[in-house]
Amino acid sequence: MAGLPGSGKSTLGARLGEALGATLISVDPLESAILSAGIDADQPTGLAAYLVAESLAHAVLTAGRPVVLDAVNAVVPAREQWTGLAERHGVPIGFVEVRCSDEALHRRRLEERHRGIPQVEEVGWHRVEEALDEWEPWSGPSGSAPRITLDTVRPLAELRDEAIAFLERLAPERA
Repeated sequence: MAGLPGSGKSTLGARLGEALGATLISVDPLESAILSAGIDADQPTGLAAYLVAESLAHAVLTAGRPVVLDAVNAVVPAREQWTGLAERHGVPIGFVEVRCSDEALHRRRLEERHRGIPQVEEVGWHRVEEALDEWEPWSGPSGSAPRITLDTVRPLAELRDEAIAFLERLAPERA
């Protein structure tokens, strides 16, 4: 999964995990655990959460199970982390990038959501704008990985079905 905060990637990622029988690994709760352990917020806790997610995904893939990774993945190194992991395991990878083309809806989703993740503040629109400024074009190994971009103004069931069809084309024997 890839997309701006509040774009709908966690909601869609959870539905994909359920439909595919995949383990869902989300970076935000991992960062919460790191912060709850007493690591200062001025440390690179986001990077640490991505590394913990990679370790967990490695264990799941080693067990022969599929994984859905829920993270913003705004920068090329984050995306390459996942393509490298897939290569090491010899499994296909596909990025499901989500966007919300309706700014008012995107803002409303952020304002209304209460994820209840300890130590992790709810994201405001300013953080979305910062993430947009940090967003890097798809390039390097991750740029060549199959990717679908879905607009989350559409119904969730349609998005889930379209994402599943995309992923099934990558690994039909797993679907």
